[in-house]
Amino acid sequence: MTSVSKDQGQDQNALAQELRALHKPGTPLLLTNIWDAITASAVAPLERTRALATASFAIAAAAGLEDDDLTLEVNLHAIRGIARVAKQHGKPLTVDLQDGYGSRLEEAVRAIIGLGAVGCNLEDYGREEDGGKGALYDIATAQARISKVVEVAKELGVPDFVVNARTDALLHGRPLEEAVERGTKYLEAGAANVFVWGGRERGGISREEVERLVEVFGGRLNVIKRFMPGALTVPELGKMGVSRISLGPGLMWKVKDFMKEQVEDLWVLDEDGS
Repeated sequence: MTSVSKDQGQDQNALAQELRALHKPGTPLLLTNIWDAITASAVAPLERTRALATASFAIAAAAGLEDDDLTLEVNLHAIRGIARVAKQHGKPLTVDLQDGYGSRLEEAVRAIIGLGAVGCNLEDYGREEDGGKGALYDIATAQARISKVVEVAKELGVPDFVVNARTDALLHGRPLEEAVERGTKYLEAGAANVFVWGGRERGGISREEVERLVEVFGGRLNVIKRFMPGALTVPELGKMGVSRISLGPGLMWKVKDFMKEQVEDLWVLDEDGS
């Protein structure tokens, strides 16, 4: 069982308080999600990088896996290297814990706090491979799981641990009002923010949906910045009152495209004899 010393807990809770304070409705925290120690070391030294955050989709892709096939062990392996970079630069670290890995939720939370994390994303969709039913948890169960994260973090000396509760209600075709109900209940259970994701096919969430969610959550809303024509910009989302903006795996796709272009350019140079 993971053990955290009193001094370590105090240091981590100071970082948790720092992370929590960065969530300001109208002046959102922009998180450039990373997936390994190299990408962490690229963004951590930047003055505008206020905190580090992982993206499970990108971590899975870097390991040659689909997001749904990412295990706790593979996730922790990536987080371990990222946490070293976060500690080196004194930046708060929040990690994507997916659905908490079913019955392994407490184990997972203890592990990430032991590595230095001061926040996490927790989804309300239980994957079959984690012992779930491949469906949304009922609201009471999802609330209890958030409460368990808060309880474990407090026990380990990090009472200000930041839970970013993700609801996949819209992703799975449920109405906006269910996302509203779920998010409201998750905040009551101890979550600091609510992350509402609509999915690629749906195009994320609309301007009208953002406005509604900001209103009911008091600005404690996390959205993904979409890299697509017509998508809401960071300034627009800030003016709308959100408190947190993530890039998700968007940077990973851009890095992949950049590497492809660089290699193709090398082949062209070689063919030209330059």
